[in-house]
Amino acid sequence: MKKSLLTLVVMSGAAFGAAPVKDLSSSNSSVNQQIQQLQRLIQARGAAQVNLQQQISELQEEVSELRGVSESHGHQLEQIVDRQRELYLEIERRLSALQTVEVVPEVVEEPVVEETYGGSLSENDAYDQAVNLILKERRYDDAIPQFQAFIKNFPQSIYSANAHYWLGQLLFNKSEFEQAKNHFEQVISFYPDSNKRSDALLKQGTVFQKLGDATNAKKMFEQVISEYPDSNSANLAKSRLASLN
Repeated sequence: MKKSLLTLVVMSGAAFGAAPVKDLSSSNSSVNQQIQQLQRLIQARGAAQVNLQQQISELQEEVSELRGVSESHGHQLEQIVDRQRELYLEIERRLSALQTVEVVPEVVEEPVVEETYGGSLSENDAYDQAVNLILKERRYDDAIPQFQAFIKNFPQSIYSANAHYWLGQLLFNKSEFEQAKNHFEQVISFYPDSNKRSDALLKQGTVFQKLGDATNAKKMFEQVISEYPDSNSANLAKSRLASLN
């Protein structure tokens, strides 16, 4: 009886002892699988991060190249603008220098000019003749009555705005600022599509400067900058506006 009881106890203990070993093995297997899955996820994420970092590096290189090209183009554009500004300033200096040149008119030529014009010339010939007195012959005083006659005889001419502008410029060079102002005003007010209008606004501002009217001078320069922001006239207006502030 005691032996049977002992045998039963031993068998029960063996049964109870075997069960935890089987459960632990199964649990370890599950944990290993989870660890392996995590390792695969970590590896996949690491590979994705490496790939993403590579793409970011390539994009940064492309951006750097594009920035370099943009800066190069910007520098070239600045050089072109500077050359244009220098050329325009040189033209302005030469025109302004005419004020210091004493032109002695040949008295005998004035009536000849009037007779030659006389209304017999065509519109184009009359305008060319007046312009040539400035550009080719440098007879600036003689050009003034030529342009005045042209405006009188061809009031609807396509060259009217140019004629008023040239008259304003010639009178400005003679320091006849009030008369010059009237002709520049003609271009500004009545010829909105003229390619001389931006120049006329700039010169009108300069006329007001000469007359000591800083308020209207500033107004003209600001109008040039507002209406013709990309023009050479606007660039010159900015520098002159700065001198008024």
